[in-house]
Amino acid sequence: MSRFLAALGLPRLWTEDEEAVWAFLRAYVGPLVMAVAPVCAYGVERVPREGGLVIAANHFSGIDHPALAVASPRPVCFLSKAELFERPLVGDALTWTGAFPVRRGEADRAAIQRAVELAASGRVVAVHLEGTRQSSGRPGVFKPGAVAIARRARVPIVPCGLDTSGWTAANRRPCTVVLGEPISLGDLPAGHRGRAAGLELVGQEVVRLWREAVAAREAGFPPELADGSRRSGACIRGLSRRTGSARSQTKVGPDVL
Repeated sequence: MSRFLAALGLPRLWTEDEEAVWAFLRAYVGPLVMAVAPVCAYGVERVPREGGLVIAANHFSGIDHPALAVASPRPVCFLSKAELFERPLVGDALTWTGAFPVRRGEADRAAIQRAVELAASGRVVAVHLEGTRQSSGRPGVFKPGAVAIARRARVPIVPCGLDTSGWTAANRRPCTVVLGEPISLGDLPAGHRGRAAGLELVGQEVVRLWREAVAAREAGFPPELADGSRRSGACIRGLSRRTGSARSQTKVGPDVL
């Protein structure tokens, strides 16, 4: 199927321009994402509009990529598990958006180098810090890949907290994305010490933003969060169509927060 579409010249509909691909996705796929997973985003204004950067986020669900893509004001190049690129149509669609494969459970130097090149050239690269989905309902052990990419590319990291735990095709609950202020790693020491310090700094912020994301859902998605993060204007339209009231959603207790 994917080869058939490629043979028809489908990628050339947007002249193989990834910016055009993302404009198409926002216009036609974005509303579909909001229908199956209403996404409320905060802190979108914190994402630099120019220059390369790495978005470092936690990882809970298969909806995480679409949710972050809907929230981001810029096209995002995702490190996606290599198995997805072997699926008919899915692999081609990912490639058209600028995503690239990473082999899980091993040090995939080619994927890291590709991420460094993209970020250094001014693109936005998204990395899930745990490397795989977490079923515990809270962020897991963070890995240094995002920090290594940002340091080698000499670009900032934008931390991101995702509240998507428990989302499935059968439980299409509202999801929250909270983006933080860019973090520069340029002043950290070289080598392992600097990488460890950077991971601690970024990891703490991602956990804080995840807590803000959960709190936003608990509070019914207020216009602004305690840290000053502003709600994206597109959020509530999708939320009201799907859920009516965010307060009816399952509560997350203090033992999790």
